[in-house]
Amino acid sequence: MAQEPPRIAGPVPYPKTPREKPPPGAWDSHAHVFGPADKFPYTPGRGYTPPDAPVEKYLALLDHLGCAHGLVVQGNAHGYDNRVVLDAITRFPQRLRGVAITDTRIQPETLREWHKVGMRGLRFHLFPEKPSYVRGVGLDVFEVFRKTMAELGWVMQIFCDWRMMRDVAPRLREISREMPVIVDHYGMVDAARGINEPNFQALLKLVGEGHVHVKVSAPYRVCEQFPDYADARVLHEALVRANPERLMWGTDWPHPSIPAAMMPDDGYLLDLLFDWTPDQATRRRILVETPKKLFGR
Repeated sequence: MAQEPPRIAGPVPYPKTPREKPPPGAWDSHAHVFGPADKFPYTPGRGYTPPDAPVEKYLALLDHLGCAHGLVVQGNAHGYDNRVVLDAITRFPQRLRGVAITDTRIQPETLREWHKVGMRGLRFHLFPEKPSYVRGVGLDVFEVFRKTMAELGWVMQIFCDWRMMRDVAPRLREISREMPVIVDHYGMVDAARGINEPNFQALLKLVGEGHVHVKVSAPYRVCEQFPDYADARVLHEALVRANPERLMWGTDWPHPSIPAAMMPDDGYLLDLLFDWTPDQATRRRILVETPKKLFGR
């Protein structure tokens, strides 16, 4: 009998109200929706089982934070079944766009249908070894969809093992000539290693040269200093110095696989962004201008 995936904690139910409102038109550029499971079942072989986090709860969070728009990224619990994201972006087209994860069981032409309802990219996972459960697809699958993605103006989004960044950087630079490339969560570099870590330096170079975008999101995935994530602030400030026009922010709601005792408060995460990014024009680039350009069509 297959082992039941671990059940994970849900988000803080009543996050604090941010000290400041984000600028008009702000985006949360990285979040997930899960379930409800009776309508959108969780996939066999998943890495975890989340509590339901349906799109209506996510929209309530956007309202609470003062964000006009959100980018819904397919989550592991739903595998390659993107119906939960397609449903969200179809029902709320004025507020939401999506990024899918799929294998080659769908045809490239299907992306054109998804584009009509608000899908704007595909996500790929780069790991040294293939995990034993469904966790995404790699660059081999990207090549199948590459031409269609470029024609549609889609983004190529990657969740990358930080130890691979230096080696994969030339490939990302090449791909960026055809479409925007987005690296999730500070490149997943262990913040305790500091900005001189060679893989983070490779990421900084890509950002500084304008080849890659980075999501300054989920500092708790690169730093254990709950709740202020001081080491992650150093990464953040280095990326801002390198090229603020290539950054975007996201909550990573509902924060899958984070223990309940370390669950971040979404309102406080927005406060941290403001603390770490005091310049108003830079905040506007990160929260409004860059995501609007990539996803707002």
